[in-house]
Amino acid sequence: MDNFTPLSAIGGGALIGLSAAILWVANGRVAGISGIVGGLIASLNADFAWRAAFTAGILAAPLLYRAAGGALPDLAPPASLTVVIVAGVLVGIGTRLGSGCTSGHGVCGLARLSPRSLAATGVFLLVAVATVFVSRHIVGV
Repeated sequence: MDNFTPLSAIGGGALIGLSAAILWVANGRVAGISGIVGGLIASLNADFAWRAAFTAGILAAPLLYRAAGGALPDLAPPASLTVVIVAGVLVGIGTRLGSGCTSGHGVCGLARLSPRSLAATGVFLLVAVATVFVSRHIVGV
């Protein structure tokens, strides 16, 4: 495991918060990544431009970080491709069932003191803990 780097963690968190605040103030939209990308894929409507720009920014961020001299983490998945695909599908289903993702509920919803987001974020965390426990101690993935 890499060493903890508090400066890049603080900087990244600040940038996430800043981007969520800018999107909220400028567009009145919550920076929920699953909703932004889902809306981008769903149709080419009036929201397409800002959704595409936001998504491009997410994809460009690690490239800009690397260009500035930052070291990127090892991107080798810790599991097989099948497990990664199944996990991705389950996360997608979960975001639809939960009416949002960790960025929408955890970053934006908690900042707005939304009770629904507090409940959703609590469920996300509990499921994440259970998933890690099962995958590492029971299944051995």
